Amino acid sequence: MKKLFFLFLILSAKFAVAQTTVKFNDAHLHYMGRIQMTDTAAVMSWSGSSVKINFNGEGISFTMLDEKADNYVIEILDGEVIGTIHEAKVKKNRTNIIGLAKGNHTLELFKRTEWTMGKIFFYGFEVNGKVLPAPKTNKRKIEFFGNSITCGYAVMDTDGKDRGTSPYENNYISYAAITARHFNAEYQCIARSGIGILVSWFPQTMPEMYNLLDPTDPKSIWDFKNYTPDLVVINLFQNDSWLVNMKDHEQFKARFGTTAPSPETIIKAYADFIKTIRGEYPNAQIICSLGSMDATKTGSPWPGYIEKAVTGLGDKKIYTHFFPYKNTNGHPSAKEQQAMANDLIGFIDGHIKW
Repeated sequence: MKKLFFLFLILSAKFAVAQTTVKFNDAHLHYMGRIQMTDTAAVMSWSGSSVKINFNGEGISFTMLDEKADNYVIEILDGEVIGTIHEAKVKKNRTNIIGLAKGNHTLELFKRTEWTMGKIFFYGFEVNGKVLPAPKTNKRKIEFFGNSITCGYAVMDTDGKDRGTSPYENNYISYAAITARHFNAEYQCIARSGIGILVSWFPQTMPEMYNLLDPTDPKSIWDFKNYTPDLVVINLFQNDSWLVNMKDHEQFKARFGTTAPSPETIIKAYADFIKTIRGEYPNAQIICSLGSMDATKTGSPWPGYIEKAVTGLGDKKIYTHFFPYKNTNGHPSAKEQQAMANDLIGFIDGHIKW
């Protein structure tokens, strides 16, 4: 009987799967985006922030907390989306992925919702098997500065109601994220729905947000040495194009008083922001874009403002590229976001040297 018992222990030890804890700050993890590291967790605020791990095994789990229970996080296994996490309550949750095929796997967790919907606190993984070396950093690096279009606002709303709440927002299928994946590039997205350069639908503008690590804390300054993109894409001015005509709006009054900004003021504000970005990235190539909403429709002066600003800078590494007006209601649909990505990819192929 004792021999059978010891045989059972030997067999159990032989076939037991090792549980490996991988904390949030472990060197085996690869992050994308502006990630704030605290003593207890990695904090993901920005759209498109992600964490990735390589492992060998048939199961993995991870622990997160959603600050407002208003975020959506995509699970991407071996390059394929396998699920979406949305917690109904603010609490620390553990999610299990089991029954995987034997062998090597890569799991990525991608925050598809913007920072106004709250932070994600990521604590770490538990691997049923072996942790492999961290995913390699992609050679190419892209950074986007944008508004709701870049966030992927309402891209999941197939009823045409243009709803901007979290169930309908998905940065993963925005033109920005699609373009980054096409070029197998590291991806960083600095965006907020409703934001502008001169004026936004709220007090904060992009020149007041572009350099933040924690976008809710104006004292939390990002260290630009942590991420140096080869290419920067800026898609702003859509919200400005509306608000400069709304003299009764509180943000118009706060920014301009009673008089709308002149074309010269608009052009200067854009040029000043581009000069700020150039100051952070002396060697990056920059694409100043606009669209695909009505700021690029026929007769709109806003592409011209951008062209004049860029021409005045005299920088051969700064380009302009405008997305064609989609001529449909609301924000870009998934199909329209894909069309934007195709358009931008074509421009990059024709103009950008990596």
